[in-house]
Amino acid sequence: MFQSRTHTCNELRLEHVGQKVKIVGWMENVREVGSNFAFVVVRDFYGTTQVVVETAEMMAIFKGINKESTISVEGVVRERASKNPKLPTGDVEIVPEKVEVLGRCRYNELPFEINRSREADEAQRLKYRYLDLRNPAVKKNIILRCNVIAAIRQAMLAHGFLEITTPILTASSPEGARDYLVPARKHPGKFYALPQAPQQFKQLLMTSGFDRYFQIAPCFRDEDARGDRSPGEFYQLDMEMAFATQDDVFAVLEDVLPPIFAQYGTYNIASSAPFRRIPYLESMEKYGSDKPDLRIDFELEDITALVQGTEFGPFAPGNTVKAIAVSGCELTRKQIDKICADVEVQAGAKPYWMKVENGAFVGGVAKFLNDRFAALGEKLELRDGTLVAIAAGKHDQALKTAGVMRKMFGAAVPGHMDKERYEFCWIVDFPMYEIGEESGELEFCHNPFSMPAGGLEVLLKAERGEIDPLSITADQYDLVCNGVELSSGAVRNHDPEIMVKAFEMVRLGEEDVKKKFPAMYNAFCYGAPPHAGIAPGIDRMVMLLSGEDSIREVIPFPMNKSAQDVMMGAPSEVTQQQLDELHIALVGELEE
Repeated sequence: MFQSRTHTCNELRLEHVGQKVKIVGWMENVREVGSNFAFVVVRDFYGTTQVVVETAEMMAIFKGINKESTISVEGVVRERASKNPKLPTGDVEIVPEKVEVLGRCRYNELPFEINRSREADEAQRLKYRYLDLRNPAVKKNIILRCNVIAAIRQAMLAHGFLEITTPILTASSPEGARDYLVPARKHPGKFYALPQAPQQFKQLLMTSGFDRYFQIAPCFRDEDARGDRSPGEFYQLDMEMAFATQDDVFAVLEDVLPPIFAQYGTYNIASSAPFRRIPYLESMEKYGSDKPDLRIDFELEDITALVQGTEFGPFAPGNTVKAIAVSGCELTRKQIDKICADVEVQAGAKPYWMKVENGAFVGGVAKFLNDRFAALGEKLELRDGTLVAIAAGKHDQALKTAGVMRKMFGAAVPGHMDKERYEFCWIVDFPMYEIGEESGELEFCHNPFSMPAGGLEVLLKAERGEIDPLSITADQYDLVCNGVELSSGAVRNHDPEIMVKAFEMVRLGEEDVKKKFPAMYNAFCYGAPPHAGIAPGIDRMVMLLSGEDSIREVIPFPMNKSAQDVMMGAPSEVTQQQLDELHIALVGELEE
């Protein structure tokens, strides 16, 4: 029994018939049947209950209450004459004796109908998020999120991990995204930063003698929004293990995640251990992505050599040409062209296509390749009804286009994607370095704290010119599920000598490392254990489990795509007094 009510709006059943009860909740709807007869739906967190109005007195009371007001209803339970088998409480109703308004809704019109809020404009939903969350279909994602986090926490504790919280106010650190800076009032001209991740702190915990750490960590990055990324803040299952290898990290997550996905997911099938391991370069060549969706049953094929010498410009020497063969394709030309246009928007380059009919190519670029039908047919295992989609261009662009092409056609053509499952894989052996697009010089490709495969020896070989620095791989790995990157992780570079040499490769010396990462560098000089970790994103995980396409659907109070909280009005202006206390002066014209 709850205070101020005898039952929730999801509890009453036939066994309660004849009992006097009290329920509380929001008045969801009033359906008048006659002058003194109406059905009222009362909703609380748990469900709904029908109240039947049969007197003029009660009708007058309910007519004076706006929808979405909170009310209490006392009355007697009786069996419904017309039952609703779709509702848990559909066999009964309450005949009210007393109604009290607990919190009046003062508006006759709502921004949107509560039970159809997901159909409303997103800006309205975010502005009135407290109303949007009253929709049971929206609320269930937040409940799911709570249950998933509880299950993760229980599983991590069972594996011997300690939950330790790390600081929110810390020092600015070059970790790949923009920091959110917080001015330090007592230290004029200096700033704290909100952590992009607890990366350094969790490594410091390993050097402090803790063996297994985790937390459901808030992270803050000033970056643009995407469907699978929330701007501003997000949460991750942050974990680290001392005296651990890549295999140790894999073993933990391969034990923790599949049961959670099978229990809470929209689909009850999830990969079992061990997850497939795919080297980065292989993933790019086979799938055109470092986050492949393995539910799609075809891969990219390199047909560069087979299309040389044609008159089609994009197949010119020096370009890479990748193809996919999609059997049983019944898409119309208009549908195919629409998908190709969507691929171009997303990948930045146009794909090409043709189909196999009666032992020949038709449509699209068929006229350039029909003389190569035999060779392409053998390579791609072609048969009538097969769509051949092609990406061509400079190597990286061709791979990118082909990857998007594979994903879109895989989802669009029936029979090629097993959508009702969770398919995990590890992407391993990432490049340690890359040539920066802006600098044109050697830069870290991903996490600068990763251990280079081969350790100090491979770095010295690169320094001496014996190997290409771009050939160095890192002991770094990504966890991917259904084409979504859940996490990046790595075996950490815990040796100061190797760390300094790794940074020297990108033109940063020992003094730079000491200045940028003083605590970690000094801690490692006191004897650090080998350690490794990872941090799967909670928001992305729940998005996959719920079957949602947008991460904002699984966050209680998300920001919009411009990192604005339109409900609270953040970011907002502050007073001149606040600025003066922080020793901050605004310069130039501010945009409205």
